Amino acid sequence: MKTTLFLWLCAALWPLAGAEPNQLTPAEKEAGWRLLFDGQTTSGWRSFGKQTFPAKGWTVENGWLKCIAKGRGGDIVTVDEFTDFELCWEWRLPPKANNGLKYFITEQRGAAIGHEYQMIDDTTIKPGKGSTASFYDVLAPKLDKPLKPPGETNQSRIVVQGNHVEHWLNGAKVLQYELGSPEVLAAVARSKFKDVAGFGMKIKGRILLTDHGDEACFRNVKIRALPSPKVGE
Repeated sequence: MKTTLFLWLCAALWPLAGAEPNQLTPAEKEAGWRLLFDGQTTSGWRSFGKQTFPAKGWTVENGWLKCIAKGRGGDIVTVDEFTDFELCWEWRLPPKANNGLKYFITEQRGAAIGHEYQMIDDTTIKPGKGSTASFYDVLAPKLDKPLKPPGETNQSRIVVQGNHVEHWLNGAKVLQYELGSPEVLAAVARSKFKDVAGFGMKIKGRILLTDHGDEACFRNVKIRALPSPKVGE
């Protein structure tokens, strides 16, 4: 019950109004939020599998972290790792573009494999496990999700607390699942990740922005740690 109330309060308070792009309000700071992108630099990010930021393919333009189409910069990850967290960001794609934000990323797997919040021009695909806000190739979001068209700015949110995960889009919860549950593990077994050890289970990991070869822009990327629920909550 306490965990449910806590998540409800998170939903009620997000997004907290009043801040300029890539800045935190006093209320957000008090609530434990921190920026993962300051709007000016790439501090806090690096290439997957490397200790430096890519020399090409990514840039900062007018307060947006931009993946350049066909820039060949590669995927980028946060320097820090996270376990229980609430993550918010804004994003914008041109028509026909495809990108994703991944979480539970560990470089011990050797490849950039994690749970992916899909971001795509939904007009290019059928509804389902490859559409925007899906747990990519594993679980589909609600069909009536409030997705804005290409070129407009969408707001997304991921909540991970204990084994409970939520995907939000423009203020609406469009997907939720339980890590390690029979339903999730069965869905993983039907996906391209069926042979990835531990996929679908809770792990500590990094946040990753993919380079899918298309243009994608991100801002207001912010995160806060959440308390781990006690047993029985």
